[in-house]
Amino acid sequence: MSADDTVETIIGRFGKYQTWILFLISIGRFPTEYQLTNVVFIIPSVEYVCMDENAYNLTNHCPCENPQYDQSSIVSSVTSTWNLICDRSQLASLAQSILQVGILFGSIFYGHVSDRYGRKFASILSLVSEVVFVALSTVSSQVWMFIVFRFFIGTAVGGTMLCCYVIVIELSGKSFRPYMTGLIELSYILSYFTLPIIAYFLRDWRQLQWATSLPWVFVILYYFLVPESPRWLITMGQKEKATEILTYIAKKNNMPTDNIKELVEKAVMETQSFHTKQYGSYIDLFKTPKIRIYTLITAFVWMCCAHTFFGINQYIGRLQGNIYLNVMLSSISLVPGIILVILASLYLRRKVAVITSFVTAGVSLLVFIVLPSGMRAAELTFAIIGQIGAYTSFVQVYLYSSEIFPTVVRNSAMGFASVFGRFGGFIAPFVVNIGIEWVSIVIFSVLAFCAAFLCYFLPETKDIVLLNTIDQTEKSNRDEITSR
Repeated sequence: MSADDTVETIIGRFGKYQTWILFLISIGRFPTEYQLTNVVFIIPSVEYVCMDENAYNLTNHCPCENPQYDQSSIVSSVTSTWNLICDRSQLASLAQSILQVGILFGSIFYGHVSDRYGRKFASILSLVSEVVFVALSTVSSQVWMFIVFRFFIGTAVGGTMLCCYVIVIELSGKSFRPYMTGLIELSYILSYFTLPIIAYFLRDWRQLQWATSLPWVFVILYYFLVPESPRWLITMGQKEKATEILTYIAKKNNMPTDNIKELVEKAVMETQSFHTKQYGSYIDLFKTPKIRIYTLITAFVWMCCAHTFFGINQYIGRLQGNIYLNVMLSSISLVPGIILVILASLYLRRKVAVITSFVTAGVSLLVFIVLPSGMRAAELTFAIIGQIGAYTSFVQVYLYSSEIFPTVVRNSAMGFASVFGRFGGFIAPFVVNIGIEWVSIVIFSVLAFCAAFLCYFLPETKDIVLLNTIDQTEKSNRDEITSR
């Protein structure tokens, strides 16, 4: 029996205690989710009338020293505060993209911290850092200060997205993982839905940042509420602490506690029989053939996935109509997407489900190109379909990646893949701002199809028990890199 089977046997597939931890993590992640979606409100594309003498009353004229901004929707934004228009418009793209650079560095940093020092420490550190950096961004007096804080916000976002996901997955039994793909996304959908409501009443970007950060200062108390991952403790050989935590959780879940110590000792011995190194590093991702191939493929898949998702997300903010209503409709549309993800995880092979999502995103974008101008309802519909495809692929890629890699390097592997994902997200605003709409959309579509193609070469992981060591992964007969 593997350590993973042991954990599920002791505490159950997903009991009351895991539900409580999921609730805490979901609530604590709200500031992170807000930062992923608030770009359309704090750094929007703005309309203005140029009040210069040589261009009086001309709309969106460049160059323009004295713009008068349209405040009918958003009273104050980063764009209008520092006049990020005309020759300064690239600073707006940089302010958008720098978040992805921060997520890149955060994924590397927190991925290593999580594998080296534990899931709990990394998760809580990232949650607290998110609140602090978002609040600090509101006092920026210069655009460069905002960009710096935006970078640090991104590092915390990267850590939260990665570490909080892994700790919840590792507390779940393998038979419950398909449901976790949907449940873990509740915080994103709820924050996505509530953000336009908050932004509607707080139309100043500084007030919006305050409101979506400081109320969550309570996450510092998670140090006393969230446990360490028993799977990580078993991998580290810390059997006493693992026994203590598993016993506590088993009692909360009304599970028997008689033979927990013996089961944990057996799991630790089994894990140690496969390796002598207690923790992994990024170097370990390239030492062995299977792990190396999995690492490179998942990295490029994440890049294509993030590029398409964040690109579509920004397009929806630019569509004609009420920006608050468009964003709210977009968030509501993700609910059936989550249901589809759960059903796909339960009844379809991982590769089939992920490839289908990518293809859906790619095809809907191509349809978007050929729609006649002025068909606003149709444009919004296919943009949302594309977003659903990109979103469901992103959700499934998280689960898929966590199943492919063993516990000892799971966070490091996902952190490395996230680096490429952030590169894809970083260039998305620049692709959106190319100025030729069909070129931008074709790029997003092609990369979605590329991701679908690359997934073909990854192993099937449906219903597998999470492996703990690199040796276990390398010796696994099931994990072949070609499609069966």
